[in-house]
Amino acid sequence: MKMFLISDNTDTLTGMRLAGIEGVVAEDKAEFQAALESALSNTDIGILLVTEKISGEYPQIIDKIKLSESTPLVVEIPDRFGSSRGSDFISGYIREAIGVKL
Repeated sequence: MKMFLISDNTDTLTGMRLAGIEGVVAEDKAEFQAALESALSNTDIGILLVTEKISGEYPQIIDKIKLSESTPLVVEIPDRFGSSRGSDFISGYIREAIGVKL
């Protein structure tokens, strides 16, 4: 199984390529959808990495894939500028999922 990245900038893509992960830069919705269709049709791809910025721009598309497809696993990653999520993201996620405040 391979990993594949759909990024909004070349810096993130370059960093991932240094780690051996192939990918593409998608600058608009058409490029994103084309890259997504290509990645979903490739059965070798087990993990699909998507930058947080792209995930934030097209949440309906990302959520649909997460809910309807068993593979690939879609993982949102921060870009080179860091995460846009708050510092208590993990605690909030746990609180929301099981109802326990840490």
